[in-house]
Amino acid sequence: MRIDSLDDAVSEISGIGCDPAGVKIMAPKALSLVIRVDGVSIPMAQILKEEMLSAGAEVARAKGAVNFSIDSTDVLMMGTVKQYQRVLKKLAVQPFGLKALGLEIADLVKDYSHRPQPRTITCGKHTLRLGHRTQIMGVLNLTPDSFSGDGLADTATPDLDAIVRVAQAQVDAGADILDIGGESTRPRSEPVTAEEERRRVIPAIEAIASSVDAPISIDTYKAGVAKAAIDAGATMINDISGLNSDQGLAKVAAETGVPLVLMHMLKTPKTMQDGIEYRDLMGDILDGLARSIELAERAGVASEQLIVDPGIGFGKTIEHNLEIMRRLSELRSLGRAVLVGTSRKSFIGKILDLPPESRVEGTAATVALSIAGGADIVRVHDVEQMSRVAKLADAVTRRN
Repeated sequence: MRIDSLDDAVSEISGIGCDPAGVKIMAPKALSLVIRVDGVSIPMAQILKEEMLSAGAEVARAKGAVNFSIDSTDVLMMGTVKQYQRVLKKLAVQPFGLKALGLEIADLVKDYSHRPQPRTITCGKHTLRLGHRTQIMGVLNLTPDSFSGDGLADTATPDLDAIVRVAQAQVDAGADILDIGGESTRPRSEPVTAEEERRRVIPAIEAIASSVDAPISIDTYKAGVAKAAIDAGATMINDISGLNSDQGLAKVAAETGVPLVLMHMLKTPKTMQDGIEYRDLMGDILDGLARSIELAERAGVASEQLIVDPGIGFGKTIEHNLEIMRRLSELRSLGRAVLVGTSRKSFIGKILDLPPESRVEGTAATVALSIAGGADIVRVHDVEQMSRVAKLADAVTRRN
């Protein structure tokens, strides 16, 4: 059987008529959990090994850790939740930083689940209720050079009526959030000035906010653009740089109380596909997002208002993107809502040998897989089709 959470374990054990006291004892034994810890000192690794073995679990480490020929090692801890609970009690009194490590591991064990957990995110007057169904973020590119060919601002004077009609059509088709961007971030794209970005997005945000009943996200990495967008009616910030371009963005989010999406990206859109290297793909992504979370919270952004995005296509090869899709559930270890954007991206086109406008089926496959991997929000161009995909994927993967 596949048991993905403590709730699953309780349900299955109770379902055979087990005594409630027995359910409580046995449910943690039904869950196996592998945790990787990087850069552990040899004394720490030795104690972790001994304590996990004593609980009937296991720790894998580099062979040089046995004869002390290396100074540190990455470790893989392998055991049931019940075994971790036993070990954590012992780590609480151990030296060498093991007490602090034990607290981090305790958070992972406590929140163990591959599925999205119920939580709420506040976007102005709107509340997003996550965990029950996947939220759909519709894309509105107010750029003349969108990679997907759907730019709505290919003239000096954008047609605001047309933009509002597109926004309303997306909401009618199932969009829960509208994500508005005024700068293309396709690979090798040139940046635009904050002034030009504001010229493209602010009138559109004002028009949409006054006519369409939906949260508006501003897709920008510039604090000044974000502040102007929020003043115009936006209620979420989507930062592709994860605060690595302008940390002032975190202050804007903190002062206005809007949710902040933190995405992982190497370098900049212009250079992100040059010299792509990772020591450990998912480990590096998780470390980068953890640093972004720390920057945001240090600036005063509420923890529950943070959303993480692995940045598929941003400084990743086709193989990297596929690995992220396979291992998406690992993002849940960050304890934040997860957004995934695969819509019409080049890795789909290269696999299927299709242009952006013909990638609906490929996008549908990645959206379904993202939901199965634990995504709370999916960012899409084809809202009507992907809303249907999400509805069916939710029916399969969520017990609500």
